[in-house]
Amino acid sequence: MLAAMPPSPAPRPPGPQPPVRDRGDACPGALRLHSAADGKLARVRLPAGDLTSHQAAALADAAERFGDGRLSLTSRGNVELRGLADDCGASLGGLLRDAGLLPSARHERIRNILASPLAGLAPHTPSDVRLWARELDALLCASTSATELSGRFLFVLDGGTGDVAGLGGDVTLVAERDADRADRGGALLRVGDDPTAVRITGAEAPRAALAAAEAFLAAARASGSGAWRVRELPAGHALTAHAVAKSLEAAGIGVHGVEPYGDPADVSRETCGPVSRETSAPGIVEGPDGRRSLSVLAPLGRLTVTQWRLLTAVASDDGSGELRLTPWRGVVLPGLPAATAATHLRALAAAGLITDPDSPWHRITACTGLPGCAKSRTDVRADAAHAIATGTTPVPAGATALPVHWSGCERRCGHPQGGAWVDVLAGPDARDGYRASVVRPRTPVPAPVPTIPKAQ
Repeated sequence: MLAAMPPSPAPRPPGPQPPVRDRGDACPGALRLHSAADGKLARVRLPAGDLTSHQAAALADAAERFGDGRLSLTSRGNVELRGLADDCGASLGGLLRDAGLLPSARHERIRNILASPLAGLAPHTPSDVRLWARELDALLCASTSATELSGRFLFVLDGGTGDVAGLGGDVTLVAERDADRADRGGALLRVGDDPTAVRITGAEAPRAALAAAEAFLAAARASGSGAWRVRELPAGHALTAHAVAKSLEAAGIGVHGVEPYGDPADVSRETCGPVSRETSAPGIVEGPDGRRSLSVLAPLGRLTVTQWRLLTAVASDDGSGELRLTPWRGVVLPGLPAATAATHLRALAAAGLITDPDSPWHRITACTGLPGCAKSRTDVRADAAHAIATGTTPVPAGATALPVHWSGCERRCGHPQGGAWVDVLAGPDARDGYRASVVRPRTPVPAPVPTIPKAQ
């Protein structure tokens, strides 16, 4: 029987002082490529994960022409292209620009906007936040001051179901419904982990989100900390709901109170009512208009060009012509007829996508690992795939299990946000295998679970 290893440290251990940044962030973009062990890497921001089928086809062309023929889905609903040639930057930028994926070169790395993927597609999920995301993106791209934001700064727009509100946004908007007017609602605006939130009207939510980001920039400048994110501001310059409320009022945005902010589950119960299914689960989503959406996941977050083009074809030929990428490394295809949805889902399953919540691949993610990342100690994806195939993952990986994330080093890139998860970390030496611990929010030292030997 395997002995329990010492608990692994929390990915973001609490410290007495936040970091002081003396440089800008090094996050890659579509124009600023990152040098990885397997070639250049481009990260294409997709606000709210929105893509037209034409734009999706352009990304497939880019992966095939310039990269390794695969597309990586990130935990922020973006796409990464890997294995790019050193001299492809200009051609790649031109292709993305022609597809409408680069509306502003100066702003391309700061268009980090998550929005509830099923908003408007499932019962009790109004579509407001999808419209907010588009308006916020336009405001960001028109703002000179927004270019000072870090490539890690994140806007989260929750439709009131609590599905994305806990994913670590720097500025979080949670939609609320007006009890007296079904066509009108408001929003709660929260910055970082502040226990209070500002109540605003839904019509002003995008402007308020930008104003809150500008308030963060002012606080970061005043602190001299070079903070990239709201949580990095030192105590004396921490951004609170009360401070943001003053900034909103100064910008002419109405403030309708500052109040305690509940956990996402509490928020969802108070705003839009019950949610009939887990938002991240794959399968068929029944819409209020009688049409269907397909929700699928990419195994370990990677899709081949062939798989991607199949998704694009379903969206174009039988859906609404759009794709929505999710923060769970998945894709939602809206607007399919009820009569054909199951047939398309079976075809996607046959192509290797995750379509069943009970799949052993569901809820399992991994960092890039070797050979793509030189910092990794092992081929993480191969090891994770072997564990799935042999049933040796640290916990059952079905729909009721905790998310499991495999990492090749202590950075734990791409680990889950917003709840407990199983941290599977490669040991200091390749022969050490992996150690597994449960990471829980606000718990600095996770509880250990049995170790997993490395695949032979």
